[in-house]
Amino acid sequence: MANVKLSIIYYSSTGTNYQMALWAKEKAEQSGAEVRLRKAKELAPEFAIEQNPAWKKHYDETQHVEEASSDDILWADALLFSAPSRFGTMPSQLKQFLDIQGGLWANGKTVNKVVSAMTSAQNPHGGQEATLLSLYTSMMHWGTIIVTPGYTDPVLFGAGGNPYGTSVTVDQNGNMQEDVEDAVKHQVARVLEVASKTLES
Repeated sequence: MANVKLSIIYYSSTGTNYQMALWAKEKAEQSGAEVRLRKAKELAPEFAIEQNPAWKKHYDETQHVEEASSDDILWADALLFSAPSRFGTMPSQLKQFLDIQGGLWANGKTVNKVVSAMTSAQNPHGGQEATLLSLYTSMMHWGTIIVTPGYTDPVLFGAGGNPYGTSVTVDQNGNMQEDVEDAVKHQVARVLEVASKTLES
């Protein structure tokens, strides 16, 4: 899988999806893939960020992470997105990043990219599945190959059993309620496996 180029593009306000992205990066690099870890640009006004200490802390601590660009899509054979649920859909920060890729889409540059996604919410029925489906709807328009974990490994059941992508419940203090690290890494392995097969064909 050394020939697979994977862009991990995430948005995280308080750190959950950043951690999931880091686990994904670790697994992908261990598998021999080339990896770019990128964050969606923060769009929230400064006063909103400063009102939430956890958001402000995470915002300050991740200034070193490069912001995602169109080049990260062009470069990649596979894309892994991770973002929290916002009223059952992806957050505006990630949505805008996708929305401004019209030039790539119009020129067929997104076709046959392998894509998967992960998410989080404050309760198990807080929009986790709907958020992933909202992102995959955009990916269908892009002509990508959507790869989900399905029920391809028992580890998924301990992580909540979401077949659309790894998702985690986060309490009011920002603590993950399920152990999803292995599920994230299994999902990455699936993405790399399929991407590798598409490169061979």
